Amino acid sequence: MEERALGKSGLKVSPLGLGTATWGESVDIAAACELLGLFVDAGGNLVDTSPALNGGGAEEVLGAVLATGIPRDEVVLSTAAGVDPLRPVGSRVDCSRRGLLRQLDRSLKTLSVDHIDLWNVEYWDDSTPVEEVADTLDYAIQVGKVRYVGVRGYRGWQLALSSTYLPRGRALVAAQEEYHLLRREAEDELIPAAAHVGVGFIAAAPLAYGALCGVERHGVRSPFMNYVGTKRDTIVEALATAGKGLGLSPAAVALSWVLGLNRAPGKVAAAVVGARTTSQLSDALMAVRHPLPEQIIRALDEVSG
Repeated sequence: MEERALGKSGLKVSPLGLGTATWGESVDIAAACELLGLFVDAGGNLVDTSPALNGGGAEEVLGAVLATGIPRDEVVLSTAAGVDPLRPVGSRVDCSRRGLLRQLDRSLKTLSVDHIDLWNVEYWDDSTPVEEVADTLDYAIQVGKVRYVGVRGYRGWQLALSSTYLPRGRALVAAQEEYHLLRREAEDELIPAAAHVGVGFIAAAPLAYGALCGVERHGVRSPFMNYVGTKRDTIVEALATAGKGLGLSPAAVALSWVLGLNRAPGKVAAAVVGARTTSQLSDALMAVRHPLPEQIIRALDEVSG
C-alpha cells in the first residue's frame, strides 16, 4: 500500500486502517494475530483502537498481539482518551488534564509500549476548557509519550478552534469521524475544516457497520439496515452492479469510494475497517488495489446524495 501523509505532518499511514472494535469480544488473541499479520504483510500500518472499546478489552488483545513479536516500527498505533469505561454511565466523558493523562498511562501499560504514535481526544467535552485539552496534548508530545495528536467525533468548528491552541510543530494531524455512502455529513463541515487547517481526515465505519455489505456483521444488526426506507437497498444494488463489472464485492466498492484513491487531493487520508476474519480483511484490501473508474464514482455520488 502506498502510504499517505496525515495532513501537513510527517506521519505517514496506510490508506486502510485496521480497526479493533471486535477485539476482546468476538475476536480473540489468536484471531487478532492472524488479522494483524495479514494486514502488515499487505503493507498496512495504521492500527486503530481505544480504551473505550469492550471495556478495555480491545487494547488488551492488541497489547498481547504486539507482544508476539511484530516489530513496533511497522505499526502506527492510534488510540484515544476522553471516554473512560471504568467510570459510571453518564459521567464517562472526561477530557480534563487528569482524566486524559490517566488514560494515556493506562493505555501505555495495557499495550506494553513506551509511546503512542497517534493519540486522539475521543469526544468534545463541554465541561473542560479547550485550552486545557490542547495543553494536555502538547504536554504528552513534549514528554515523549505521544508522537502526534488528533481528535475523534469533533465538528468542524470544534476542530478549527482546537487547532488554534496548539503550537506549530505539535499541531493536530488527524480528525476521525464516521463517513460512508449512507452518511456523508462530514463533507459539509468537518472535511473542509480539516483541509483548511491542514489536518488529515480518517473515515470511521466506512461500511456503515456492515449495512453496505448487505449483511449483518459482528453479530450486531447495523443501525443502517432500514435506513431511510429503500435508500440503503438502492445504494447496495448500485454497489453490487458496479462490483459485478469490476470483479469486486459491494463492500470493496463502497470502501474504494470512501478512499477516493484516484482523486487528487483526496478527501480521505485513511479509512478504518473492523474485520472479524481474514476473509473480510482480504476483501477490504481489494479496495486499496482497485481505484474506481470516474463514472462509477459519479454514479455512487448521485445515488447517495
